[in-house]
Amino acid sequence: MKTRMLNRPAGAALALAVLLVPTAIGATAATAQAVGTQNWTVLVGNQTSDMAVQGERFLPGDVTIDQNDTVTWRANSAEIHTVTFFDGGAVQTSVPQFTGDPSQVSPAGGDTMGAGYFNSGLLAIGVPSYTLHFPTVGTYTYYCLVHGIMMRGVVHVQAAGMAYPYSQADYHAQAAFEAHALNDHGRAQMARATAASGNHRVFTGTDDLMVMTMRFSRHKVVIHKGDTVRFLNTMSMGAPHTVTFGKVGDPFTPVGNPDNFKGGKLSSGFMPPQAKFKVTFNKVGKFHYVCLLHSEMGMKGVVVVKP
Repeated sequence: MKTRMLNRPAGAALALAVLLVPTAIGATAATAQAVGTQNWTVLVGNQTSDMAVQGERFLPGDVTIDQNDTVTWRANSAEIHTVTFFDGGAVQTSVPQFTGDPSQVSPAGGDTMGAGYFNSGLLAIGVPSYTLHFPTVGTYTYYCLVHGIMMRGVVHVQAAGMAYPYSQADYHAQAAFEAHALNDHGRAQMARATAASGNHRVFTGTDDLMVMTMRFSRHKVVIHKGDTVRFLNTMSMGAPHTVTFGKVGDPFTPVGNPDNFKGGKLSSGFMPPQAKFKVTFNKVGKFHYVCLLHSEMGMKGVVVVKP
């Protein structure tokens, strides 16, 4: 059976909702004046309370500040992200594939925006923020290296003393509105994945470059001894996962024999988008497994094998 990508009507509704936000908040903000320099906050990613849905957006994705203001990006999810400017904030047609190279995961460029490469390093709940000072008028575009060209933000820097089009309260309201829409979008993805799964077919999360869902769909399956379960990363456009039974530390290397699993250590290794992993269960029992990359977000499952 050919599986379609999960980027259907909910995505269109989200895009429309996000486009409507500036109209809704604009009437409250346009009179704010610059007094000295101000610091602005942008949230990096978002998540549901159970971490099942992870948003791949800067919230808000477009801010206007005055010359000499600063922006602080605050991690807003357990998923890792970066804030990365190329060539002094120039627009990019593509960004390098994320490999975990030191140049991608380490801070670079200092704390004052200028020419060259600026990178926050990895941001997540444990590494909470990154701040840049913007001394020069211009438009600066940035990206998340982990999630690619689709996770993009813009900082517009206008001359010192100009009226701000929106206040920080307006940006917070816009961020909350977008986060709510992203969470709903992710829940709809999970529901569709669960509906398409079965006792012999489990989807390893979903991802449509707006949100990722960190759950196996379905997380519990019941089969008989000798049956095979297919674990499919075919509803993902960018997120890798693993299917790992037992205590295995390395997410990249396959472990064990999936054609004759009777318990113990078994791992798919790194499963990029479109990867598949088949396991034949030849012992009665309960077999728990995790995604090594996202287990702390609750990405766990169990296979119950009956005689």
